[in-house]
Amino acid sequence: MSRALPKYNKRRVAIVGGAAALALTGAVVVNSALAGEPGKGGAADARTLAAGPGTIACPDVASRLPAVPASAKAEVDRNLALLRTQIDEANTRLVKTVGQGGPNFVQNAILGPLKDKRVSTIDRIAISIGRQGTKPQGLDALAACTLGAGGAGGAATQAPAGQGNSGDAGNAGGNGNAGNAGNAGNTGVGTIACPDIASRLPAVPASAKAEVDRNLALLRTQIDEANTRLVKTVGQGGPNFVQNAILGPLKDKRVSTIDRIAISIGRQGTKPQGLDALAACTLNR
Repeated sequence: MSRALPKYNKRRVAIVGGAAALALTGAVVVNSALAGEPGKGGAADARTLAAGPGTIACPDVASRLPAVPASAKAEVDRNLALLRTQIDEANTRLVKTVGQGGPNFVQNAILGPLKDKRVSTIDRIAISIGRQGTKPQGLDALAACTLGAGGAGGAATQAPAGQGNSGDAGNAGGNGNAGNAGNAGNTGVGTIACPDIASRLPAVPASAKAEVDRNLALLRTQIDEANTRLVKTVGQGGPNFVQNAILGPLKDKRVSTIDRIAISIGRQGTKPQGLDALAACTLNR
C-alpha cells in the first residue's frame, strides 16, 4: 500500500492539473469571444455601438417663410408636411442600408436624392406664396441636409469584431467598397436612356414656351451628367450602386423638372397629367 500511494497521488495530481488547465483554456476562449461583443455597461464600455448610424438633420423651412396668404395656406401646409415625410423616409433608408456602399454612399444615395426632393417641394411652396404675394427668395439654400451624430464613421459607429459591416462604418463606407467586394455594381457597360418628354407634351402656350424649353434642356443636361457619372464610377459600389447612386437621383431630378414643365403649361392652359410616369430611366447595356 505504501508503494502504491505515490502512484495514486501522481495520478490525482495529473487529473486535477489537467482539469485546471482545461478550465483556464475555457476562460480564455470565453473572454476572447466576449471581447468582441458590445458590453452591457452602456457608455462605460468603449466597444458599445451607437444605437444607429446617425440621423439626418435638415434646415427648418417653415420658420423662414414670410406671411402665407390664406389662399395658399393649404398647399403650403401640405408641402411642409411632405418635407417632414421626406426626412422620415431618408432616415428609414439610412437604417436599412447600413453595411452598403462605398465612402460616398450616404451622400450619393440618400442625402443627394433627399436634397433634390426638397428643392422641388420648397420650390412649390415658394410658387404657392408668390401667386398671391411676393415669392420668397433664397429658400433653396435650405434644401441640403446633413448626417447628424453617429453617422460620420467615428469610434461610436465602428462595428465590433466579428460583425462584418466592413463596407460601411455608419454608412460611411470602407476601403474600395469592401462591404460589396467582388460584386461591383457599376461595370462600365451601357448608357442611360430616358423616355422623351417633349414628344408627350400638349400644345405649349406661348407665354410658357421659354420656361418649358429651359426645363427640357435641363432634362437633357441631367442625362448627360448621369452618363458622365456612370463612366467616372466604374468599379464602385455594390449590386445596387447604379440604381441607388445614379438612376435613383436622376429620377428624382427629372420628377422635379417635369413637374415644373407641367406647372408652366397649366398656368395658361390645361396642366398635363401623368408625365411623372416618364421620369424613370434605365441602363441600356
